[in-house]
Amino acid sequence: MSEVQWNRLTAAELRALAARDAVVLLPVGATEQHGPHLPTGVDDFLAAEVCRRAAVLAAEHTGVVVMPSVPTGLSEHHMAFGGTLTLSLSTLHALLRDMCRSVIRAGFSRILVVNGHGGNMTALNALTTELTTELSTPIAFASYFGAGREVVRDTLETQDGLMHACEGETSMMMAAHPELVRSEHLDEAYGPRITLPAESSEPVYMAVSFDRITASGVAGDARVASAEKGERMLSGCASALADIIVRDPWAK
Repeated sequence: MSEVQWNRLTAAELRALAARDAVVLLPVGATEQHGPHLPTGVDDFLAAEVCRRAAVLAAEHTGVVVMPSVPTGLSEHHMAFGGTLTLSLSTLHALLRDMCRSVIRAGFSRILVVNGHGGNMTALNALTTELTTELSTPIAFASYFGAGREVVRDTLETQDGLMHACEGETSMMMAAHPELVRSEHLDEAYGPRITLPAESSEPVYMAVSFDRITASGVAGDARVASAEKGERMLSGCASALADIIVRDPWAK
């Protein structure tokens, strides 16, 4: 299997990939509380894992490379729980602009920002438009769980899509990083069902601290999570993302 991770490749190998007009994936996650049973890096770890798997699949058809992930996003709503790192919108904008500019200066022209955190979705939609204009390069954006919406929905028993530290995220962590799951706390890992703000049909949006929604820090029910469900979702989301890459949305 050919190497797909930017920071494991040499400069000469990356120049060769740029000459092939390889697609560059930029995973963007978050570092925030994920209940009593999961580490704070869940969104970062899962975005990076899906990107790695997608790149391996897509590399059979086109050049593709995965950048080092952005581990911190917009997580103000989780700050009350502690253990959370957050950026301001302007900082995230500046960080993504400079990372994408570096990629373009390295000779690449096809960039796909891949999100792993619900709280980033609305901002990244807007920032994709800003970056495309500022960099004169068509930047694409997808959330991995949006690309794999069907497999996520068909796999989960208690919910239709990802919530937070839920059946879905816990299952994928069990598959990808089982050593980081505190299984002794799974009995406490449940909370109310939620809809991600970016997918809500409510006519009014207001910022709400997550501790007002759930005392446990969990939305959904992680008690029914399993590594088998997680592997199915990771594989399905990676396949859906690989399909997006191969379809080449930058050519439109």
